[in-house]
Amino acid sequence: MRIHIQNNPKQPAVFNVSPEQWGEALARAGKAEAGYFVSFGESDGEFTAVGPDIDILISGPGTIKHLLPDLQPDRAPKLKMIFSVAAGIDAIPADRVPPVPYVNNRGAHAEKAGEFVAMALLMLAGGMPECIADQQNKVWGQRFTQGLRGRRATILGLGAMGGASAEQAKHFGMHVTGLRTRPAPHPACDRVLPTDDLDAVLAETDFLIISAPLTPATRKILNKDRIALMPKGAYVINIGRGPLIDQDALCDALDDGFLAGAVLDVFDPEPVPADDRVWTTRNMIMTPHVSVDDAISYVPRSLDIFFANLAALETGKPLLTPVDFSRGY
Repeated sequence: MRIHIQNNPKQPAVFNVSPEQWGEALARAGKAEAGYFVSFGESDGEFTAVGPDIDILISGPGTIKHLLPDLQPDRAPKLKMIFSVAAGIDAIPADRVPPVPYVNNRGAHAEKAGEFVAMALLMLAGGMPECIADQQNKVWGQRFTQGLRGRRATILGLGAMGGASAEQAKHFGMHVTGLRTRPAPHPACDRVLPTDDLDAVLAETDFLIISAPLTPATRKILNKDRIALMPKGAYVINIGRGPLIDQDALCDALDDGFLAGAVLDVFDPEPVPADDRVWTTRNMIMTPHVSVDDAISYVPRSLDIFFANLAALETGKPLLTPVDFSRGY
């Protein structure tokens, strides 16, 4: 089987697969003697040279999008599967994806996502945004805050990242509500409700944690009207996608004191322009889209997910992390 890994030298190294990482993943999967032929490339020319012969492509979504014309059946007739070293597909035009399984690495982000949300919850509950502002302004402003136990967390999007976030919130003794399209129970949630119940749940939400995929249905799902449904003094954490939030409406609610604070890892647009108001919004903590990608384990975990899917493909079993473009994830 011919497997090609197309890296992107313009993206951070944490997202690129090295030959050493590939070899280690082969060994973990017990496939060291399986006879796979693997090639690595970075340039268009390197892909063009092997494209007609590859069975499986491993790459990131930006590179996959760029290569879509070369992945069509007339140019890549042997292609059996595309594996994305990322979970999101909002950058991929669904109508141009070749008719082979498109598989992502969902699950690789979960542990780091949970840790980031735990940090964000503690920072917000502990008044860290205000403390940072006071330090910058040389103000000794004592504030005595409330802990997390007994407070209400709502997780919007209960996939791998949302589930890990729910586990952290439950660890702190919070009352946890999960929202997802199919409201099956989750062990870390006190209740799981359909996403359509969002408006009713917001009124009883102290901390809203957003980890949903970006689809036409979720774009700006947190807008001005929904922010107004939240209790005064509530908090927002977003580790999903920037366009899930009406960013100006959120900034308004923070600047006028209706919301007490926010931790955002994702923005609309990215990178954030130097003159964007989010840089100076009151009680806003910003991180530059780094919350869920572990610098050491991201690629190894992604490759483990790949090999689990490859085993399913080779034995005719259902794939573990297929993408359904009709649903947007």
